Amino acid sequence: LEDGKEKIPNVYFRAEDTDQHDNKPISKSEARKRDKQQASSRTHVASYSGLGHEGPERKSSEKNWVRWSSSTEMGDFIRDAARGREFAIEVEGYNFEMRVSVPSFNDRTHYMRARLRRMSFELDRLSQIKRECDLLAHRAAHRLAKGGFGLLTAWWGVVYYCSFHTDAGWDLVEPVTYLAGLSTIMGGYLWFLYISRDLSYKAAMNVTVSRRQNALYEARGFDIQRWEQLVGEANALRSEIKAIALEYDVDWDEAKDVGEEVKEVLDEEKTKRKDKRRSSEKEEDESLTEEKKSEGNQRKDKD
Repeated sequence: LEDGKEKIPNVYFRAEDTDQHDNKPISKSEARKRDKQQASSRTHVASYSGLGHEGPERKSSEKNWVRWSSSTEMGDFIRDAARGREFAIEVEGYNFEMRVSVPSFNDRTHYMRARLRRMSFELDRLSQIKRECDLLAHRAAHRLAKGGFGLLTAWWGVVYYCSFHTDAGWDLVEPVTYLAGLSTIMGGYLWFLYISRDLSYKAAMNVTVSRRQNALYEARGFDIQRWEQLVGEANALRSEIKAIALEYDVDWDEAKDVGEEVKEVLDEEKTKRKDKRRSSEKEEDESLTEEKKSEGNQRKDKD
């Protein structure tokens, strides 16, 4: 009781002191080096190991327990306690303490890494199909571009031959070339209206490649929606595992779980999505800016 009222007991958390609060390592390599030097000391804390309860066991008499302040954030305490095998919980007014075994990094991420490994097999299979389809689509687009240059060269040869080596002469060829040039401009304008983008080589290639890609995907049974779903889930799992690795201060070798090729594919797809999101945000900002300008001009006209 306190002031005649029932007091809620305080809960205290205790973890083993690492004796490093005043001399913290500045890097993980330095921390691991100190762990090796202090292997025979009383502490069982392995900095940046992520071993948790899998770490080396010490006698209770050799442990130096330190009670953390009640104002300490739970995340900070768990992050520090995760470097040892266990931490203790003590409730005020009771003469006992509860020892909690600290899960290792492998324990906490076991099912996530197992799921990621299962995904990696399907991602590897789909990435090979996608890579082949993309390569064929780009080759077809480049062949189409080369074919266009061949047509222009053939047209130049026809104009040259008709102008200087036939009886038609320039009087007949001149209006034909004018009409052909005007038809080309009109065709380009119609293309611009169709794609609703800048009339450029890049835009034309993107449309041509995407069409060919979709045709190849359908022919080879590649489900683009399933691919995007797998990539999104895999990258989400990677982010969760990396966040846990940051809590344990360990280096997670994701290439060991998913493979180097799948890791590169996921990084590439993640970069593409970021670039696509940035470009869409940029287009939205430009459209909003144009709308504001048009509204401002309309107000000026009214005034």
